[in-house]
Amino acid sequence: MESPVRSGATVTTNTARVLAHPSRDEIRVEGVLHALADPIRLRIVRQLAGAADEQACSRFDLPVSKSTTTHHFRVLRENGVINQFYRGTAKLSCVRTEDLDVLFPGLLDSVLRGADLQARRLGSADASSATPSGAAAGRVEQP
Repeated sequence: MESPVRSGATVTTNTARVLAHPSRDEIRVEGVLHALADPIRLRIVRQLAGAADEQACSRFDLPVSKSTTTHHFRVLRENGVINQFYRGTAKLSCVRTEDLDVLFPGLLDSVLRGADLQARRLGSADASSATPSGAAAGRVEQP
């Protein structure tokens, strides 16, 4: 058991900073599709997939309130799409690419490629400001 951290009258343990994630075996395709069906959550995943490393929640400029942003990250985490962990006081996120590719081969790449194509077609700001999702993650675009 970890030793408690004392702060004034409050005693907590570092285990309070651990976030619940489903195991690989608990991830279901319907949950992943539900999580990716929302445009804000898809935008989050596109940004994470295009990043070279983990991203702090504060790095996302989303058109929703902080509490709604927290909700979107929680839905993604609880459905196995992203992994979140604390580094100091920052909550960092990354896509669970390996797990998703093992469970549902090609699904993540297809959804991200489709989102990129749609963003370009519609001329959204996301397409011009984000690296194509697969590029930074080491994925090869297929024609």
